[in-house]
Amino acid sequence: MGRVLTLEESRRRQGTSLDAISDLVAPGMQRVNELILARAGSDVALIPEVATHLISSGGKRIRPMLTIAAADMCGYRGEGHVRLAASVEFMHTATLLHDDVVDESEMRRGKSAARVLWGNSASVLVGDFLLGQAFRMMVEVGSLEALDILSRAAAIIAEGEVMQLTAAKNLATTEDEYLAVIRAKTASLFSAAVEVGPVIAGASKAERAAFRSYGVNLGLAFQLIDDALDYGGNPDRLGKDLGGDLREGKITLPLLLAYRRGPDADRAFWERAVEGRGDREEDFAHALHLMRAQRAIEDTVERARHFGAVARDALAPLHDSAHKTALLEVIDFCIARST
Repeated sequence: MGRVLTLEESRRRQGTSLDAISDLVAPGMQRVNELILARAGSDVALIPEVATHLISSGGKRIRPMLTIAAADMCGYRGEGHVRLAASVEFMHTATLLHDDVVDESEMRRGKSAARVLWGNSASVLVGDFLLGQAFRMMVEVGSLEALDILSRAAAIIAEGEVMQLTAAKNLATTEDEYLAVIRAKTASLFSAAVEVGPVIAGASKAERAAFRSYGVNLGLAFQLIDDALDYGGNPDRLGKDLGGDLREGKITLPLLLAYRRGPDADRAFWERAVEGRGDREEDFAHALHLMRAQRAIEDTVERARHFGAVARDALAPLHDSAHKTALLEVIDFCIARST
């Protein structure tokens, strides 16, 4: 019987990276980065200070790269995709600023979270500023359909965050309910990011549907791996301590699988751990032991691989090209990544 690879073994064997898509979209992303820096500016000194802290902290900018790549793949000629890609990155950054306040996070991408340095109020308000700038750029593109897609995604992301908040510490959450949360809070922006490029390029409904399906399933795979890494990742590569989800009482798939598969004694531990009634370090060590015993982390990765396969199949009918190959490699990177 075959052995399931650990996250680290999978990363080493596949050797995946974002090099292909990065090279293809480099000219567009240079303009995106210039626009991001310009639009993060403000006469209110604290705004660029907080925004730049996170914007320049080493994020891979997968979502805006998807926007540029999909638009290029559909033959778009113009600058609208640059503004839409910058809008997508601002939406993502605003979400991170808001999430860190809600989750009371201490670290983000290996650095102190903005809320730690400047406080919760500044983080929320700068996030709001970035959302405002994002919508200004969407309007400048002049596509009501692209504006509709991204504004709808913004609302869905907020719904997903509220869904996650209400599900916190609720071990009766089902896997379907968990998937609904991550579909809203993560996959919706991936889907919107990859669809708006084809929209302004005048792609057909079938092509748009293919990109949309690719995006949402890639987003699901991405979040599943994030949730697995919070228990089974390398903290040095992640830039944060492991176990944050358990400390926050966040219900993710690895925890749900371990909880449902274990005996009553294990369930009693999980109920105590998510409520924070015990020693956090000791609880995390035991949680990791139970997850390994129940193959919860490995099976979460397997779920991610399933959605990655769906994303791959979504692009299958589209014409072969360097951009299509690069988009397919993004799937492998998201599943095999160690950071």
